[in-house]
Amino acid sequence: MSASFPNLPDIMIPGPSGDRPFRPPLVMGILNVTPDSFSDGGRHNLTDSAVQHALAMLADGADILDIGGESTRPGAAAVSVAEEINRTVPVIRRLREADVTAPISIDTMKAEVAAEALDAGAEIVNDVTAASTDPSMLALCAERGCVLILMHMRGTPRDMQAQTDYTNVVEEVREYLQSRIDAAVEAGVRKQRIWIDPGFGFAKLPEHNCELVDALETLAGLGCPVLLGASRKSTLGHLTGRPVNDREPESLAAGLIGALKGAAILRVHQPGPMRRALTVAQAMAPGARRASRGQG
Repeated sequence: MSASFPNLPDIMIPGPSGDRPFRPPLVMGILNVTPDSFSDGGRHNLTDSAVQHALAMLADGADILDIGGESTRPGAAAVSVAEEINRTVPVIRRLREADVTAPISIDTMKAEVAAEALDAGAEIVNDVTAASTDPSMLALCAERGCVLILMHMRGTPRDMQAQTDYTNVVEEVREYLQSRIDAAVEAGVRKQRIWIDPGFGFAKLPEHNCELVDALETLAGLGCPVLLGASRKSTLGHLTGRPVNDREPESLAAGLIGALKGAAILRVHQPGPMRRALTVAQAMAPGARRASRGQG
């Protein structure tokens, strides 16, 4: 049977003048302003280099920037609120001062960090704990009207890989994400502002990650856009034996399969190759819409 890209509805993202429509699949560029992230730690942990890398990712085809100041790699140490703000907020401010209009996501599990980032111009909060760690996060996102990304993870980045015992990983992840959607909506977050992420690589073995990608359509049935962040993850190295900084073909393959399975947002380290791969695949896949970058 030949594959085709799902005809997903436009994604609405708030901006200075109201909601803006974006046509999926969207490419989210990863900007780790950290010294210790698993793939690019220390490469962009100064404001000037981080801003330049962000601008380069946008020029290469990123629709969204995801800026994080605390590594979530397995075993990563915690970072203080003040340090996380100092790493990320100046970058967001500089990008807005440079007239960057693309949506910006703050990758944080702390409401104080999220609030400062939203004040600086971010429109999306990407919380790897599905807003379950900081009791203020749901109320903040409801009040600000931002997009909230809810991700599945067990434990913390420091101990998550010891919590990989599942009976049915797809059903358990689906049930967890449904419970977090319900909690967010009850707190006042509009469901149209919620995205979900199965947490590829977070408290999961390689076989779990593969099962979840194959079941993205099931997760999309929860009624929220699905984000897939498989770029350079250890599962890809497990499959091919390649080291972390030599997994671009693997990352492209995972992204394309994810998009075919219903992922609306692909979170990647190299937006350019992902955007080009999507353009070709969408043109060739039966019944697919031609790729349309960014704002619809």
